[in-house]
Amino acid sequence: MRLLRLAKIIRVGLAFGLDRLILDHDPENLPARLVGTIFFWRDLQRPRAVRLRLALEALGPIFVKFGQVLSTRRDLMPADLVDELAKLQDQVPPFASELAIAELERAFERPVNDVFASFDRQPVASASVAQVHFATLPDGREAAVKVLRPGIARVIDHDLALLDTFAGLLERLWADGKRLKPREVVAEFSKHLHDELDLMREASNCSQLRRNFAQSSLLSIPEVFWDWCRPSVMVMERMHGTPISQIDRLRADGVDLKRLSRAGVEIFFTQVFRDGFFHADMHPGNILVTADGRYIALDFGIMGTLNDVDKNYLAINFLAFFQRDYHRVASAHIESGWAPKDTRVDELEAAVRAVCEPIFDRPLSEISFGKVLLRLFQTSRRFNVEVQPQLVLLQKTLLNIEGLGRQLDPDLDLWQTAKPFLERWMSEQIGWRGLLKHVAHEAPQWAVLLPQVPRLVHQALTNPPQLRLAEELAALRHEQARQRKRLTWLVALAAGEFMILLFLLLS
Repeated sequence: MRLLRLAKIIRVGLAFGLDRLILDHDPENLPARLVGTIFFWRDLQRPRAVRLRLALEALGPIFVKFGQVLSTRRDLMPADLVDELAKLQDQVPPFASELAIAELERAFERPVNDVFASFDRQPVASASVAQVHFATLPDGREAAVKVLRPGIARVIDHDLALLDTFAGLLERLWADGKRLKPREVVAEFSKHLHDELDLMREASNCSQLRRNFAQSSLLSIPEVFWDWCRPSVMVMERMHGTPISQIDRLRADGVDLKRLSRAGVEIFFTQVFRDGFFHADMHPGNILVTADGRYIALDFGIMGTLNDVDKNYLAINFLAFFQRDYHRVASAHIESGWAPKDTRVDELEAAVRAVCEPIFDRPLSEISFGKVLLRLFQTSRRFNVEVQPQLVLLQKTLLNIEGLGRQLDPDLDLWQTAKPFLERWMSEQIGWRGLLKHVAHEAPQWAVLLPQVPRLVHQALTNPPQLRLAEELAALRHEQARQRKRLTWLVALAAGEFMILLFLLLS
């Protein structure tokens, strides 16, 4: 089955002329002429960007998601490719409405007209895993109904199997394979993709994020209508806003784009460091903007989580970067185990400084994070820094945030926008505010333990550890003596039985 899928990938790539993306720079070289001769039947009249988008759509959800990430990277990709790949964010070809209705009726076990007061058969958005229809609930509330694509689980399983095979080959054949942990990264990606296939899980993610930002003036999250949710169907509040990619329309509506870009950075860092629970699929197709400049988040299938250790080390690294304290960056990597314990701090510090120092005091439009990440990758190879699979989603989300910031405000100073938030967060964690917070958190447990303290102290004084140890040793000696006595009797009994048997044989 994997070979069949691999054959399809090769066939689709050749059919849409993806080889030309590599060979077009020198169409007269031997490989280009050879491929052109063998596959002379191909229609390559359409622009290369269109052919790339169509090929990714034909190959399925994993490749569509890859295209979504590329569509946010205007600093790395040519403009024509980025503009076309942006259509993958919410313009993937929909599946037939009859299939969507059949899935709804299977899930609800009754006709669609008995479930909703009205249901729009025409989908309003179609993505790699599911598509969305508008509907009206029996009580008149407007709703968005998300329905899984038929057979999508099988396609994802086949693609993930291929990715796992490729990752295994990388580990065996590439010198950096084991350090980069490609199979662990694929396993993490697989887990999140399979999470997307359970819309009840997505509904719970949406509900949690809505609760986290219940009092926020920056971000709105739709309400989940639980009575209408099933594993293959999610029904939530219909949200009204302008897609964040429509910059001209936002300007016409009077939205302050600079303020909006800063709010996006604050929302991201709030999710990561305050909650340890963040939206990990923040491409433009999943974000709307209200008339008063608030974000609306959609599509909660991929969410990232961080534990307290990850959050603390990330915050230390971010703050150290902002303060240009490269020694702290290096030592934090070693303390966290991301770099080997025998790494020389001064050498890692010098390498990090060489990568990061050139990017400070410059607007976002003049910074290529793609090149910075490439240089950091080269540095990590030198010092055997291990890839942390649990941070892969965070890295992906950071790339999305950069792409959004670049579209809204090319002059956004990402560092100065994030630094006050991180300083405040660190103060709340390790300063006097953090002490009060932890005391308040532990107080209920103390209320249970404190009444027991006098009894525990009395037991310790009346039965000190030395006495308890002596009693335990005495009991152990007594048990050993009893076992020796029992063994002696058994040996004697066995000897007696042997003598009797010998006497009977000789008589």
